[in-house]
Amino acid sequence: MIGSRSLTKLHGIRAKLFGFCVFLGDNLISWSSKRQHTVSRSSAEAEYRGVANAVAELTWLRNLFLEMRFPLQKASVVFCDNVSAVYLSSNPVQHQRTKHVEIDIHFVRERVALGQIKVFHIPSPQQYADIFTKGLPTSMFNDFRSSLSIRPPLARTAGGC
Repeated sequence: MIGSRSLTKLHGIRAKLFGFCVFLGDNLISWSSKRQHTVSRSSAEAEYRGVANAVAELTWLRNLFLEMRFPLQKASVVFCDNVSAVYLSSNPVQHQRTKHVEIDIHFVRERVALGQIKVFHIPSPQQYADIFTKGLPTSMFNDFRSSLSIRPPLARTAGGC
């Protein structure tokens, strides 16, 4: 699953933070949260770059399992809360607006065409990766944290934190 959040807005251009978490079954095995190195022209472009980063991680993990003689038989699923980014992952038509993300588009579409990756839309309130990219209300944070199989610490640290 991946998610992203707008950090700043500079003259209509957004710098984005993206995050994703990778599950094997119900187990969280990998996660990331980073600021994107490039400034995106649209939220769909920023989200798509986040999808491409998640797909790159999944591709690496799929190859790792293959080298360990445990090839994954089913496609890995990427959830994205941006409908435009989901549409770009399988739409074979190149649009004028997408020329600047051409490498990411070809990389993700190739993995989708090979049947290794499937990209689906997920509503934002169910996007677990948002825990890595934005401040959340306490109840949502606790729900997402438990969905990631992360428990609160058993012991308090000095100072009561």
